[in-house]
Amino acid sequence: MRKIIFLLFATVTLFSCQAKEKEVYLFTSFHEPATEGLRFLYSYDGYHWDSIPGIFLKPEVGTQKVMRDPSMVQGPDGTFHLVWTCSWKDDRGFGYASSKDLIHWSEEKHIPVMAYDTTVVNVWAPEVFYENETKEFYIVWASTIPFKFEKGDEDEYNNHRLYYTKTKDFVNFTQAELLYDPGFSSIDAQIVKRAKSDYVLVFKDNTRPNRNILAAFGKTPAGPYGNMTERFTDMYTEGPSVTKVGKEWLIYFDSYRKKTYDAVSTKDFKHFIPINDKISVPQGHKHGTIVKVPETILKGLLK
Repeated sequence: MRKIIFLLFATVTLFSCQAKEKEVYLFTSFHEPATEGLRFLYSYDGYHWDSIPGIFLKPEVGTQKVMRDPSMVQGPDGTFHLVWTCSWKDDRGFGYASSKDLIHWSEEKHIPVMAYDTTVVNVWAPEVFYENETKEFYIVWASTIPFKFEKGDEDEYNNHRLYYTKTKDFVNFTQAELLYDPGFSSIDAQIVKRAKSDYVLVFKDNTRPNRNILAAFGKTPAGPYGNMTERFTDMYTEGPSVTKVGKEWLIYFDSYRKKTYDAVSTKDFKHFIPINDKISVPQGHKHGTIVKVPETILKGLLK
């Protein structure tokens, strides 16, 4: 009897190990001038990245039909949802497409989230986040509405604030709402969940005296956010991409004046340590987001 029980336990254990497939890190990417389309990087450790050759989705929607700032998340049914900046200006929406394998994609859609206000200048850097507790997708982006906010050092037509919408099916979206007004022009925001009722908003101060990255804290994905950190990157940095590796959070960002891709690590989003000597990122990579995917997805892309 003991032998039978042991064999059953061994079989269940083996099946469980086989069922839990190895995961890898995948980084959505694009190259300037952002007219070619979606690219990917991959990593097995979260620090050292390689390019996956090829273009996997060409931009077909929007006023300028570009693909910048591609952001992706995998839903509970396994579907990957991708959003991106599809125009520099004169556009009140972002691009959207979905895929099961990242090779075969749905028809691209233009999601006009700011269509309710004809004075809106742009919709930049949409970032998608899945909240498993409410089973909702949040998309946060930056838009300029001239003369709506104090402009500080910015031109009225470059005075961004952060907005968001929610959806469960990428067909029906809630009315766009202001996510966060820190009192200055802000873009490139990413929502990070550390625990229940514990969220971090990592974003860029886009004012001319700064143009660098900081974070704020909230108890829900929609905020309210506050208690801003100090700026933890140099000037002329943007596009923060956050992922967790072990017990640390890595924040990658684009140092666009230096033409380098840099990163810091943190355990508490209060103390930030530069780790440029520990990472490697292919030249030409521009900012997207990092997700963990099954290794079979990566192998399909590499083929």
